[in-house]
Amino acid sequence: MFKPLRIGKHEARYPLIQGGMGVRISAGSLAGHVAKCGGVGLVASPGITLNSEFFNGKNYLKSNCLALKEEIRKAYEIAPDGIIGVNVMVALSDFEELVAASVEAGAKVLVCGAGLPMTLPGLTAHAPDVALVPIVSSVRAAQLIAKKWDKAYNRLPDAVVVEDPDTAGGHLGEKMENIGTGEYDQYETVRGVKAFFLSEYGLDIPIIAAGGIWDRADLLHALAEGADGVQMASRFVTTVECDAEDAFKQAYLDCKKEDIGLIMSPAGLPGRAILTNQEGIMAYDRDHASACSYGCLKKCSFKESGERFCIVKSLDRAQRGEVDSGLIFCGTNAWKATRMETVQEIFDELFAEVAAVAEDQAA
Repeated sequence: MFKPLRIGKHEARYPLIQGGMGVRISAGSLAGHVAKCGGVGLVASPGITLNSEFFNGKNYLKSNCLALKEEIRKAYEIAPDGIIGVNVMVALSDFEELVAASVEAGAKVLVCGAGLPMTLPGLTAHAPDVALVPIVSSVRAAQLIAKKWDKAYNRLPDAVVVEDPDTAGGHLGEKMENIGTGEYDQYETVRGVKAFFLSEYGLDIPIIAAGGIWDRADLLHALAEGADGVQMASRFVTTVECDAEDAFKQAYLDCKKEDIGLIMSPAGLPGRAILTNQEGIMAYDRDHASACSYGCLKKCSFKESGERFCIVKSLDRAQRGEVDSGLIFCGTNAWKATRMETVQEIFDELFAEVAAVAEDQAA
């Protein structure tokens, strides 16, 4: 029997967090249905205003928070008692504002990566019940965060997500040249982070494995290797409830293993995506003489020099179904998607004996 996942003051029935996927891939619908099924559902905050009623083409940063609150509201409408959280990238220009909006809208968990969220406890000091969960790829990063939080805020993480850069999708917290060398051991890192908090602070906090989690075998392997739960993202894209357009989902169904690889994001981080349309992504901004008009990232090569492409607009195009010119982030196992399914069907597969017991009890 699977143990519930307790993060701070919140307990999920199953040890699963749905990973945040921007732009609007994981919004209110997906997060709400994952929470309804007993996991932790995350609304991804990057670019959440795009393709929303709040965006008029000129108010990106101002309307982002309004759109985020609306998606959190939608998620709670689906799962009134569920655990709804928000993924907020530290690299975002409006990181602080999005954290504040998340708290105001009732998010129970904040998951933060794409940088070290050193100031997060200060931003949420007025809301101590909100669980704080940094994403790291090394023991060293977890140590730096914990020591800063402890000294400056007398607060420690409620859980830590350990992301495997060799398998995870989207932005990755590792240098390009270090990814895929075979040297990284995710579960050694999971156990190392676990041991650090136990030895340094006497705390047994949940350590969540992220990257490459696709099916029940991956879940059981993660738990056997010392993780307290998993974060799963790509698997949820080809669900009825995912917030992306059907063409985005079809791109997952159509892609082959060799179609998935690494890009260098304008954010200065490597990212994993479907590579078959990379020329179309670059050509779009070149042909349309695009310039940075949103300022979504604190640091961006496209904003600063026009290098590469506008990442938030390319992600937005993909989400809307313009897959020939849109960036389609994914994990290494996205090629395993063979059919559309529901979030409930995924939970039934992952936690099979739990579902069987529930059915027996109902009978």
